[in-house]
Amino acid sequence: MATYTSDQLYGAGVATEEISGATTFLFGNSSTGSVYFTMEQVKNVNGNYSGSTTTNAIGTFSAFSGIDDATLVTSSYMWSVVLQPNTIATLQFAPSSTIAAGSSMLRGTGDLELTIS
Repeated sequence: MATYTSDQLYGAGVATEEISGATTFLFGNSSTGSVYFTMEQVKNVNGNYSGSTTTNAIGTFSAFSGIDDATLVTSSYMWSVVLQPNTIATLQFAPSSTIAAGSSMLRGTGDLELTIS
């Protein structure tokens, strides 16, 4: 799959690749503070999800390592986690249906790097 740098994840973020089945998200936080990661479905032209027939954030989260699963925030359209300072952490996300390439955005704060495999 792919690796994303903090520059790619910052601000508007970067579009997802296709995600299907149990997928591992490996995070590296080299910051001295906590950072945040969000995967959010692309909004419609009105800036919301109204009328959307897909729900990219519905699925199963498991295999948390280095992440307090209590920090996981989810909805049908997005999920987020908090990553502690100077850590390497992982989780698995298995979407309930295949997420099409470009249909969600990956975003992060601080010195966050992400590898999806």
